[in-house]
Amino acid sequence: MESAMFELLQYDFMQNAFVAAVLVSIACGIVGTYVVTKKIVFISGGISHTAFGGIGLGYLLGISPILVAIPFSLLAAIGIGVISRRTVVSEDTAIGILWTVGMALGIIFINLNPGYAPDLFSYLFGNILTVPRSDLFIMLVLDIVILACVLLFYREFYALSFDEEFATVIGMPTRLLYLLLLCLVALSVVVLIRVVGIILVIALLTIPVAIARQYVSSFKAMMTLSVVTGTVMTVSGLTVSYFLDLASGATIVILLGAAFGVTSLLKRRRV
Repeated sequence: MESAMFELLQYDFMQNAFVAAVLVSIACGIVGTYVVTKKIVFISGGISHTAFGGIGLGYLLGISPILVAIPFSLLAAIGIGVISRRTVVSEDTAIGILWTVGMALGIIFINLNPGYAPDLFSYLFGNILTVPRSDLFIMLVLDIVILACVLLFYREFYALSFDEEFATVIGMPTRLLYLLLLCLVALSVVVLIRVVGIILVIALLTIPVAIARQYVSSFKAMMTLSVVTGTVMTVSGLTVSYFLDLASGATIVILLGAAFGVTSLLKRRRV
């Protein structure tokens, strides 16, 4: 086993992949805890699919798709929050509209691009083995931004997640905090895209948290355990996918699903 791991770490692309696994686990563990607690899982899916418009625009402009996906995802998050809170349109309807429009824009932008988009499949379904060092830097910066926001507004986000009405009554700017939380979800989505792809983003945002909340009740402990669980399962999925020559993103998600099933059974037996 040790020799196998040493063999893996000899390659630069595998080193990048393991670093990416840790970076995405930090983002999904922290923000995913808010997503699950606040019950806005569907929103993360809407933002991730809307981000496909940014991916397509990046290809069209000849710019890194990840860089273009950042403002695209942030605009999608703000759009969902504003439309659902200030109009008669319900939140799920707003998500559905932006979800489909974003995907449609991405397809049009890619069709307008005269060249071939060789990495398009990896953005849809993820390929952690192809993450370049430039994307690692972007992921690190986004992780730092996410951590800084959570540290600054931890109590506010905590109140917003559990009782938004009470937070409003005591004078918290819940609308702005809600938009900021959605923006953190958007940044997490961008971090996750290269690892599991747009299609499978929801899995990494929700399953590690779903596993953690079965065993801990403290919010901070849930975040910590989610990060650890995400890291272990992402690294394991990466290793399995390499040796069995399987799609890395799908393998990670399958292992996460299996881990959730096993931990759920163990929890029921203890009860």
